[in-house]
Amino acid sequence: MQKRILVIDDEQIVLESVEKILTAEDYHVLTTLSGKAGIALACDRPFDLVLTDIRMPDVNGLIVLRDIRRAKPYLPVVIITGYATIDSAVYAMKLGAGNYIEKPFTPDELLRTVKAALDNAAGTFQQEEQTLVNKKEVLKVLKKGAADAGFAGRVFERGSDALEKYDLTADEKLAIVTGDVTWLEDQLGSMDPAHKKWLTAQRSA
Repeated sequence: MQKRILVIDDEQIVLESVEKILTAEDYHVLTTLSGKAGIALACDRPFDLVLTDIRMPDVNGLIVLRDIRRAKPYLPVVIITGYATIDSAVYAMKLGAGNYIEKPFTPDELLRTVKAALDNAAGTFQQEEQTLVNKKEVLKVLKKGAADAGFAGRVFERGSDALEKYDLTADEKLAIVTGDVTWLEDQLGSMDPAHKKWLTAQRSA
């Protein structure tokens, strides 16, 4: 599938250069001269990557990064910077930017940076997706244990063997059968009182 990239920079020559390089490599590129417009586009449309200048007249690139990260936490953002703003670019990475590239850059430097950002984002997305799957599975087990006495009894008697049909890690199974409320809340956040009550009973059994 063709990757969609948004480029935000107040210099038309930079936009044209980046668009030419990326479209030659079969990326779908959309450009804008406005940081505010870039934020709106990134939030409203599907993109795989955002490249944004760190210094623009209408809005600071760090604000662009902040607003995009808040709306779409897993959308990678690469900062375009001049030599004088390297420190700001490094700071931006601490705030969640995927990488930065310094002007002037060569086509090869741009393509390597874009590929690295996309590859890293793909790995992060897969990890987060698996984490969401696991959380759903854990919650499914907790809900069933709290509501179904038969299932709760099987978990009590058979331990992790009763959880084989669920897509759980070894740590998740261990936490459930031992009633480790603290560990599970670290993974899931605040728990339903009924789920916590069942787990506490597991621990006390």
